[in-house]
Amino acid sequence: MANQPAQPYNLPAEATLEVIGGKWKLLILCYLNCGPMRTSEFRKEIPDLSQKVLTQSLRELEEAGIITRTVYNQVPPKVVYEMSELGNSLRTILDQLGEWGEYYIEARK
Repeated sequence: MANQPAQPYNLPAEATLEVIGGKWKLLILCYLNCGPMRTSEFRKEIPDLSQKVLTQSLRELEEAGIITRTVYNQVPPKVVYEMSELGNSLRTILDQLGEWGEYYIEARK
């Protein structure tokens, strides 16, 4: 995605939604906001997320430069995902979304 020409957006939020929008990407980023994770950890934490969609979402976030993927040369292979420098710029926003979610849950009681 970094090598592609910039898309014409009417609002900057459109660019944000293009990168982190969708049903699962934001949730994946919220988990990565707490620290690095392996694929198996995502599957335990988000059981409704299929392996195919998880792999696709991780790949798209990696291509967008939001996360990094580190492969360790060992048996069995170990792959760890974590926030990139660009992804770290989302930390405050992700924290605020979590806080708003807590507020919303309480307000709806």
